[in-house]
Amino acid sequence: MTSGPREIVTPFRPIPLAVPEGMAQNEFFNSTENLDDLAHNNGLLQNPEGLLLYRKALGHSNEFDCSIIYNTSRSILDPLGRPVRRTQVPDGTKNVWNRMNQIIIEFMLERYPDPDQALVLAGEASLDATWPLTSPGVPSIRMLHNHFIVFDKAALRTAPVADANNPNLSDGGQHSLFQAYMRDVYRAFFDELDLQLLKPCESGDCRLDLTGYPQGLPSWEIQGGAAALKEVRFWKEYDTILKGFIDFYRCFFTQVSTRNAPLPRDTYFPELVEARLQFNNDFLKTAKMVRDRCITDAKYANSIRWQPAFKQLIYRNDAGKLIVTISQNSIGNAITELLGVVVKRTPDAAAYERAEPALIEKLLEVRRRLVEADLGAGIATPYWNETGVA
Repeated sequence: MTSGPREIVTPFRPIPLAVPEGMAQNEFFNSTENLDDLAHNNGLLQNPEGLLLYRKALGHSNEFDCSIIYNTSRSILDPLGRPVRRTQVPDGTKNVWNRMNQIIIEFMLERYPDPDQALVLAGEASLDATWPLTSPGVPSIRMLHNHFIVFDKAALRTAPVADANNPNLSDGGQHSLFQAYMRDVYRAFFDELDLQLLKPCESGDCRLDLTGYPQGLPSWEIQGGAAALKEVRFWKEYDTILKGFIDFYRCFFTQVSTRNAPLPRDTYFPELVEARLQFNNDFLKTAKMVRDRCITDAKYANSIRWQPAFKQLIYRNDAGKLIVTISQNSIGNAITELLGVVVKRTPDAAAYERAEPALIEKLLEVRRRLVEADLGAGIATPYWNETGVA
């Protein structure tokens, strides 16, 4: 079997969406009106902390696909002022968020126990204002949300190999700025973080044989597997990975922006940043290279994402181990593409409706478990009521 990224086709039911005249779609998607529609037509569960579980109307997979969004659309009307990562979420909300994550991942592993049959992943995407609003691919909803996805591996095996030159597949490979010029600095920085449950993967150990991905990204095995996700310690270490990444990214692009810049404000690990980054010649040499190009290349400068942009994943590898990885997301690829899965969404209501009953059955079971754990109350939609199928 040829190893390489796969492109799969995922049918969806077209959404009758009326965008006000003169308003771009991505502008409308950030509105409270659109978020109300998301909850009313696809909402599964919500809680007092503002977390909304919903079916992905434009999903990655019709096998299993849902998201949790931190819905601040009514409390924060400015889309650019909304929390877009866990580090910006109140502790009480984060506690509930982590428990919801643990229960949904546990369900996916229970329903799909064989790593040869299903690719299971859960991940968080950064939705900052990290690149121009006029650029293609600007996030449709500027609020923190997690994805929970299962792909049928039989379908992936028979899917055509994706174009390896697709820019969205190169984020962690040879085209990546971090990997091409600062690989050793990047890895050494992560190695000094205080991690006990997360063990660094050896090169290639975490890669999926089917796709050959992820490529070039730092990865950690979750020691203890799914049981570790019930430990507060794991989620603190998961946050530590993110905080370390944010420090590295912010320090680097601060140096790109301003030569010999001081330590960024609100740095999580100031002593580590000062010792391992601000005094590292390879790190600063690379910042100078990028800065010099920005001065003379307007298009390149416009493509820079000056604020931390990332995607962080928990996924199951071929050996059945749970792995954490994080991408610098310098290009803006989809969360599935970190694992070599390119999703081509196509409007096909009939095909979607054939998969819909089995999908909803699983989503409602997840909702039942979350309600039982006091993590929210069910939402009624045209497709289901508060407790089951309508």
